[in-house]
Amino acid sequence: MADFAGKVLEPVIARRAGMNLDLLAAWPDIVGPPHGDYTKPEKINWPRRASDDDPFEPGTLVVACDGARAVLFQHETDQCVERVNSFFGFRAIARIRIVQKPVTRLAAPSRRQLPEPGPQARARLDAIVAAIEDEELRKRLEKLGRGVFGASHS
Repeated sequence: MADFAGKVLEPVIARRAGMNLDLLAAWPDIVGPPHGDYTKPEKINWPRRASDDDPFEPGTLVVACDGARAVLFQHETDQCVERVNSFFGFRAIARIRIVQKPVTRLAAPSRRQLPEPGPQARARLDAIVAAIEDEELRKRLEKLGRGVFGASHS
């Protein structure tokens, strides 16, 4: 469903806001804590070009920011411009323009609980992960296995 929604929304966002879903999704990682919690990119204003022969000029990224925190974010905009340009892989953004308004974060999607594997599947999973020495890796693989065996043997 997410892939389908992305395919439908991507052209609309690109046309209306001049940016892509990847930037929106990666925004908290790009700007880092704590800015990712109270800022959100809205659109990219690209300079008008008279013809296709005109050289490319970087745009202005418009970022919504909660009112009182805008001053804090403003001090970090130069670093954020560098991070956004690193994300794009070229100098796409010249500056950030801050628009003060409430920023709402979407709630994290709830994770549905998969059923626990049966006794035979649990024994098989324990045998598979028993030889793994790295404790962190073993825990993660065991969690993956519980999801796989629980979903397929329910």
